[in-house]
Amino acid sequence: MLLFFFLDLGAPLELGLLGAQLVESLVFSLFVLIGNPLIVMVIMGVLGYRKRTGFLAGLTVAQISEFSLILGALGLHLGHIDAATVGLITLVGIITISVSTYMILYSHLLYEWLAPWLSIFERRQPYRENKQNDTFADGILQVIVFGLGCYGAGIAQALREHGCRVLSVDYNPELVRACDSVRHPVIYGDAEDPEFIASLPLARTQWVVSTARDHHVSQVLIHALRDLGYAGRIAVTAHHFDEVAGLEQAGAHFVLVPFADAAREAADRLFEQTTLGKLR
Repeated sequence: MLLFFFLDLGAPLELGLLGAQLVESLVFSLFVLIGNPLIVMVIMGVLGYRKRTGFLAGLTVAQISEFSLILGALGLHLGHIDAATVGLITLVGIITISVSTYMILYSHLLYEWLAPWLSIFERRQPYRENKQNDTFADGILQVIVFGLGCYGAGIAQALREHGCRVLSVDYNPELVRACDSVRHPVIYGDAEDPEFIASLPLARTQWVVSTARDHHVSQVLIHALRDLGYAGRIAVTAHHFDEVAGLEQAGAHFVLVPFADAAREAADRLFEQTTLGKLR
């Protein structure tokens, strides 16, 4: 259905109009490819997110999407705009969708190039720097857990119940504030920020656990820890079995596979209950 819709939408377009509006389409395309990410980065910075999060989020909106074509076709049908305007919208859509695709594919490389200039979009948060000193003031830190989602928060809570000293880290300021209200040791940080990783008390840490869904984040974290001479053990999360070997090769001592681990645990519990039932 979607394929036929776009065929029907593109059939009445006059290709001659597209070439006549090349300059205008390039101007509008640059505005979308650059302006949209800048707007998103400003908003993300105001909300308290780090520059990397704002940059990656901004790249996802660096296009006008197919909905612009739908609105253009509707405007043409109602007589609000002419065929030349629809042609301009179509050409801008083709350019922005094509270019933004490669921008997203190479987002990490682009970020490495532009990182020195992206700090202006990042609002510094005093609690992020000062909170850390209070957290590490006493005791021996045993585990650092990256990620405060359902999985990461569950791991941190279970480790605390086993008597471990756990520090949680997340790049979502809302989650950090929520955990602060519960008085769990937690700080705001990004697993892909080498400067932040270097500021952690790695010498007093026995385990670093990453629950990030993106295996690239886990690989960057592993390399950063190795470059800093971290002597403890590293556990990361993989959501596909084909990622396990690469993470182990990168230096992970233990790879968590949430769904597989949960299924195995559930099967073991069911088997235990069945065995006990037969014995009784």
